[in-house]
Amino acid sequence: MDNLGRKVFLIVVVIVVLAFLGYRFSANQQEAAALQTDTVDRTVTPVAITHAKLSDATDTITLPGNIVGWNEAPIYARVTGYVKEWHKDYGHEVKKGEVLAEITTPDLDAEYRQAVADLQSERAKNELADLTAKRYVAMRHNQALSEQAISVQVAEAKAQAAKVKAAEQKVKNIEAFIGFKQVTAPFDGVVIQRNISVGDLVGKEGNLNTPNAKNNLFTVAVVDKLRLFVSVPESFGAFLSPGLTADVTVPQFPNRHFTFEFLTVSKGFDTNTRTAVAVFTIDNKDRVLWPGSYATVHLTAPVDLGVMTIPTSAMVFQEHGTQVAVVGEDDRLHFKPIVVAKILDNVIEVTQGISESDRIVNNPGAALLEGDKVRIVKAAGGYDLVTREAPASEASTQKKQSTKSL
Repeated sequence: MDNLGRKVFLIVVVIVVLAFLGYRFSANQQEAAALQTDTVDRTVTPVAITHAKLSDATDTITLPGNIVGWNEAPIYARVTGYVKEWHKDYGHEVKKGEVLAEITTPDLDAEYRQAVADLQSERAKNELADLTAKRYVAMRHNQALSEQAISVQVAEAKAQAAKVKAAEQKVKNIEAFIGFKQVTAPFDGVVIQRNISVGDLVGKEGNLNTPNAKNNLFTVAVVDKLRLFVSVPESFGAFLSPGLTADVTVPQFPNRHFTFEFLTVSKGFDTNTRTAVAVFTIDNKDRVLWPGSYATVHLTAPVDLGVMTIPTSAMVFQEHGTQVAVVGEDDRLHFKPIVVAKILDNVIEVTQGISESDRIVNNPGAALLEGDKVRIVKAAGGYDLVTREAPASEASTQKKQSTKSL
């Protein structure tokens, strides 16, 4: 009985040992297979993919522009002199003909006095010549003078009368310039520049106190209605027609959009820049926009067919030109050349080389080569595909390591 009990015990012990050894062998096999799979996965570069999208059938272009008053007039002096006083400053509203400044003109005043004196002298000479001519003519009946002498005197009287008219016209011309001693506004508007001070020497060239520079005295602008000047490239020239609008932002109001309406276009391209000047307008009754503002102009026009767009981060620049990395059906990488039409802020427009079905690698690494095996993963916010795997994979690896330690 004792021998039988011992045999049964030994058999049970052997069975338990064999079962344990079988379990450990199976567990080791599973762990080895999992480790091999994990190792293979880690050797294959993970990539995130994106797909090309067909854009709307519109073409949008962003250009710099310049906002100016509906009318803007730089005002210069017509006479040379010194600024006596100025009456209008920056931002002042003015009416047509209102005096902006007064100029003292000592040289012009002296010239005027001389012209008046010359006129009086010529008039006196004309009176004498006219009287003499009349006397010569009166003596013709008595034949006291030759006909030649009489004709000469009559001609001299006519010449002297012409000199009087010339002297009178000179006085009128100087009087006209004297009227320019007062600088006036050419139309109703707002003073947007004042470049003079009391005592400044001014002339036809502007403020003469600043050599080698032409400075106008004032600039007056109509600000209730504004013009926008934009240099538009040739590719967008066909869309410049009535009905087109421009979406405009200015630095002083970055979050506010203004809509300008198309007015006209130069209908000719500058040979240096290959652009045409387009003009847009806007009513500015509230005067929120100021002349001289820099404008960011967005022009959108319909086109026959949209273009493919991809993120700018998907572009690859190599010696063969601009390319994208595409994952094939066998999960291997292939580089495809593309034709870029336009580079925008976050996307690029592509006219050739890709389709909507292509699996395009987003932000491909520099180590990726043609034909490399890759593994497609879903990108997560704040996750670096190059250095780390997803948190779920980390947790799985840690769980396997804890199982092995047991």
